[in-house]
Amino acid sequence: MIVRIMGEGQVSLADGHLAELNKLDDELLAEMENGDGPGFRRTLQALLTRVRDLGDPLPDDSLEPSELILPSSDATLEEVRELLSDDGLIPG
Repeated sequence: MIVRIMGEGQVSLADGHLAELNKLDDELLAEMENGDGPGFRRTLQALLTRVRDLGDPLPDDSLEPSELILPSSDATLEEVRELLSDDGLIPG
């Protein structure tokens, strides 16, 4: 799976990591629903860090279609809300 982090680039991520990332996504969604700004910021950072750690960066000149687009690390709660689907940021 090709994942784009807005403002950073793309990584190739094995589908086997989605379950772990979905747990963080669920936490992020709950924090957003509860208006927990500090929790939201912490969990967003954790989610992006895991994607970076687990994924293999694609070259900067590579333009693969992204199957998943994640917000930048400085995205606001409102900006992330706009990216959400019924499943959160990560489908499944």
